[in-house]
Amino acid sequence: MSTKSTECWASDPQARALRIEVSPERSLLLPHDQFMFAELTSSGKEQNLKLTFAAHEVSIRGHCLRRIEMAMQRMDLSLLCKSLVKQGNFVAEGQPLILDIAVTGN
Repeated sequence: MSTKSTECWASDPQARALRIEVSPERSLLLPHDQFMFAELTSSGKEQNLKLTFAAHEVSIRGHCLRRIEMAMQRMDLSLLCKSLVKQGNFVAEGQPLILDIAVTGN
């Protein structure tokens, strides 16, 4: 697995599922073959990315989320979690920063 950012996302071309760490107490594995569609919207500098799977919707709020969307398009997105750094600190320009993740569904 190759980490692409400050520990908030990773890609692996052999991944069959996306691991989402919602909190230290909760994580999910969502199979790539249940992915239905994505929607990226921007409001000022902040972006929202929705990933819809057969039984779950994942909402991600942050910055520079296009790279995560593109990894999902290639079906090699393997990990999502909140960024460990505060907004704007220690994140290279153009790298994704995940401020919040919410999962709804079964």
